[in-house]
Amino acid sequence: MNKTKLLSTLLAVAALSTSFVVSAAEKKLTLMLDWFVNPNHGPIVIAHERGYFAEQGIEVEIQEPADPSTPAKLVAAGRVDLAVSYQPSLTIDVAAGLPLVRASTLIATPLNTLMVLDNGKYDSLANLKGKKIGIAIAGNEEATISTMLAQENVKFSEVEIINIGWALSSSLASGKVDAIWGGLRNFETNQLDIEGYKAKAYFPEEHGVPTYDELVFVANAKTFDKDAIAAFNKALEQATTYIVNHPEDSWKQFVAYAPDTLNNELNQRAWNDTLTRFALRPSAVDLKRYDDYAEFMYKQGIIKTLPKAEDYILQAN
Repeated sequence: MNKTKLLSTLLAVAALSTSFVVSAAEKKLTLMLDWFVNPNHGPIVIAHERGYFAEQGIEVEIQEPADPSTPAKLVAAGRVDLAVSYQPSLTIDVAAGLPLVRASTLIATPLNTLMVLDNGKYDSLANLKGKKIGIAIAGNEEATISTMLAQENVKFSEVEIINIGWALSSSLASGKVDAIWGGLRNFETNQLDIEGYKAKAYFPEEHGVPTYDELVFVANAKTFDKDAIAAFNKALEQATTYIVNHPEDSWKQFVAYAPDTLNNELNQRAWNDTLTRFALRPSAVDLKRYDDYAEFMYKQGIIKTLPKAEDYILQAN
């Protein structure tokens, strides 16, 4: 091979390599969170900060919602590629006909609780009869709370539900309400403790409510990119493994993402309490668990049609 031909061959190989790198870098995903960045999003931030997304050939643009009720709807409308949502919300959305699929899991256990102050007055859910329960937003609280209360022979009609917005901890601490639904076991418990109040949490999965995935990623059922989602899930798995193996170092890298808002005592406590709840295998799924929860929602009248998990769950090959 003469020098001219060799040079031409090398240039062609270089051009091909450059084309591949550009092509991989151009695979972009927009991800809308369910709320502002917090420890629940640990694997997302660590995958971003440690370059795991880039290693998988994708670029992920992380967005925070102006309205927490819209992320899944934006996915359904084709305006973002992925969103962080909740298994109960996904079930409701799919039953209502929104074109959504579950792409993977972020937090694989419930976080929601029915929370009271641990002052000796509410050692049983039976003690909530005739009391006020505060909620952040109206949704499936009747089905869940009524199921939990029924374990102690208390009817839903025997409590007063008050919409208190997002002032959950302050409303409980001030005595405005006697209990709150929607307080997270990794956040509100710690927030109240920091403010000098000890909380007691009743867990729905221990009081008659089927267990579920708290946070999941949803994609558009009609337009999702299977390869991009597989790459996204691989990066998440790498990040979660790193977090579990290096909790202190990963915390430092997490807060470096936005130190002004993330580096505080509440988030550090929440980080430690969330470590064991991240999905170690984000793409793995138990279809029966999803069907069992959907059946619960159907029987409670939250949804009018009963979707089958196999129809809206992406499964790893």
